[in-house]
Amino acid sequence: MEDRYVRLSRFRPIGTQGLKQIQNKSAVIVGMGALGTVLAEQLVRSGIGEITIIDRDIIELSNLQRQTLYSEDDVRHQWPKAQAAKKRLQAINHDVKVTAVTTDINASNAEALLSGHDVILDGTDNFETRFIINDVAVKHGIPWIYGAATGSYGLVYTYIPEETPCLSCIYRYLPAGGETCETVGIIAPASHLTASLQCAEALKLLTDNRDAVRKGLFYFDIWTNDFSQIAMPYSPDRECPTCQHRQFPYLEVEFSTKTTVLCGRETVQIRPAKDTDFDYQSTVQRFQKAEFDVKSNDFLTQLVIPPYRVVLFKDGRALIHGTNHIDEAKRLYQNYIGG
Repeated sequence: MEDRYVRLSRFRPIGTQGLKQIQNKSAVIVGMGALGTVLAEQLVRSGIGEITIIDRDIIELSNLQRQTLYSEDDVRHQWPKAQAAKKRLQAINHDVKVTAVTTDINASNAEALLSGHDVILDGTDNFETRFIINDVAVKHGIPWIYGAATGSYGLVYTYIPEETPCLSCIYRYLPAGGETCETVGIIAPASHLTASLQCAEALKLLTDNRDAVRKGLFYFDIWTNDFSQIAMPYSPDRECPTCQHRQFPYLEVEFSTKTTVLCGRETVQIRPAKDTDFDYQSTVQRFQKAEFDVKSNDFLTQLVIPPYRVVLFKDGRALIHGTNHIDEAKRLYQNYIGG
């Protein structure tokens, strides 16, 4: 066991002192999909002291192509992702304290779940949750590492409190729509590389190597061989409502996405978060390119995803027919419509 971390401690920027720091730190990962599973495994293998993993979903067969901690047996038993990941992570390194939480991060529970950690890692698939993370990180002074991967490309950005621009500085209003893994697919190397870059940033933060933290938003496309760093301002935006004016709207319940179960209809209505900038035409075009069963008129678009039927209106509101479960309806909305 003494040799477990020898290769890590021989890496000079970390060394034995950095290893001790890692072993005394905690991280929380939001989302245990393609990014989260790779992040969690790498941090646990690196000897992180404590790790909390949060996910709302169960494991499906389509997850196995890229979500590294799961097996066919987990699919058969319909394990929640967080619990199956905990089982595997503890088998990898029993010295790490792993806490698994099966829930959906929202305005009412985010602060309790995310505060108190040394770093927050983004393994999510939607911008509303990322802005919730950003509000918690800014409010409580916690570094967090944004990551996104779709198709063959990935994005990584590190926020350091009072030093770098926060997510609200970069995106003033909540993006809606955009490509998702359900509409354009994803290859495993894209998600694995994104998560590995996030983990590298986390190790820098956990070992107080902040001078090595990447400055700017890193972008890559491993299919077209594009790698670039998008320059960001050296300091936060003075007009940013979040990190400069200490406003945290995504921690307010009334600001969040609204869901309503329609009585007697096995239908859930979803209304996007306030100030969402929704691009209806681009969303419909993505449906058509993906060759889904799509029907449109001057007022709305219907998308059939058996056994569900999604009716999308121009303002971003949607009716999810075929379920009374809010979590399932939100998953469908975020996977196919985005946001």
